Amino acid sequence: MKTITGLDELKAMIGQTIGPSDWLTVTQEMIDGFARVTGDNQWIHVDVERARKESPAGTTIAHGFLVLSLIGSLQPGIYTVKSRQTLNYGIEKLRFLNMVRSGARIRLSEQIQSVEDTGKGHRTTSRVTIEVEGEERPAVVADLVFLYFF
Repeated sequence: MKTITGLDELKAMIGQTIGPSDWLTVTQEMIDGFARVTGDNQWIHVDVERARKESPAGTTIAHGFLVLSLIGSLQPGIYTVKSRQTLNYGIEKLRFLNMVRSGARIRLSEQIQSVEDTGKGHRTTSRVTIEVEGEERPAVVADLVFLYFF
């Protein structure tokens, strides 16, 4: 895991790929829990028997937003930024490109695209890619935007 301790080090990381993270198995229990919390109980996510019979995936699939939210679990395994404060500022160019079947393993890679001075802090845009083990296309690609205050 990489620890970034200051602005110069953060800027030096522009264009470099960080990761991949360790693999994380997306379980049916995780999918069911996400469905309970969000109220998104579509059968493709939670009805194992129906999904086995009717889904093109042959099983249930994770919610796209569940997979996206797992960045919070995967990212600390590849790097941390030591700053006074870090704020999640937003997501740009978010795409769900492939499904994640229940029981599949995913991992995260990230590439810092830019670091901009905002006057009070620094806005960083990073391209994140969540890949699915054994699949050519990633599940998620997005540009995450963070504000760092050193």
